[in-house]
Amino acid sequence: MRNARIAEEGGWDGLSVVDSQNLSGDSFVALAMAATVTQRLKLQTGVTNSITRTAATLATTAASVQSVSRGRAVLGIGRGDSALAHLGRSPARLGQFERYLRHLQAYLGGQRVPFDEIVDIPLKAAPLLSELHLADAPEDSFIGWIAESQAGGRKVPVEVAASGPRVIAIAARTAERVMFGLGASPERLQWGIDQAREARKEAGLDPAAIKYGSFISCGCHRDADAARDLVVGGLTVQTRFGVMHGKTSGPLSQSQEEVMQALRSSYNMKQHTKHDSDQAAVLTPEFIDEYAIIGMPDRIIERLQALKK
Repeated sequence: MRNARIAEEGGWDGLSVVDSQNLSGDSFVALAMAATVTQRLKLQTGVTNSITRTAATLATTAASVQSVSRGRAVLGIGRGDSALAHLGRSPARLGQFERYLRHLQAYLGGQRVPFDEIVDIPLKAAPLLSELHLADAPEDSFIGWIAESQAGGRKVPVEVAASGPRVIAIAARTAERVMFGLGASPERLQWGIDQAREARKEAGLDPAAIKYGSFISCGCHRDADAARDLVVGGLTVQTRFGVMHGKTSGPLSQSQEEVMQALRSSYNMKQHTKHDSDQAAVLTPEFIDEYAIIGMPDRIIERLQALKK
């Protein structure tokens, strides 16, 4: 709550909260509490995933924050990383992720999801409802209170974190916003935008009817080494997404490719986000200076404005 107040008073547009159940408290509780002490601050998960909550549960929690905050919620979601690693699992498969996003958007848009499409609940964990032989029962999955209170312009926007071409395409087809994890290179961000636009064209969707953003690590300090130390922990996380399965994509120099491959092979999930981790030691000053933005405020603002263009 204190951080939310400070962010709003400091002129920030929004607050993003990590969703990793083994590493931090519940993100939606934190966002709801932040909503009670702020008036205009956007409140977002950065990011949740498609495995640890059913789509109906996630829609309900996000819509609850939307209600408490009077329309300031944003649902950031990805395939999962540390939240799944601490359950002994890898990120969600692409087919599951896209199906989940379509169900999530249906719930948030006040629509119905057929029972036979909900295939991610194992039958050995919970048998079919038909086995109870009820006198009457729901015919599909539907969240009535969302349909009644948050239809149309009041819907929670969904923002998908994406790095590779296949996830970018899924995001472009299913979400209101794509949040790239491609570093601070204009060439790489342009590549990501082109990928998203092409995916929307192929799906028969308006390429202009979607918003873009990017995770950019910024370190503000007059000493370059100190600035790099400020960003390197978070940068290891963002960089790893672009090489997680061994293959990179988008414009990269040979030296950047080598650093990313070394990062993948050295990544220690027990040191996730730490600035003094094994993986942080792999990032060279040259790589950090290209993939992040460091320096004094004027230089950081100049590079951010260039990326915005």
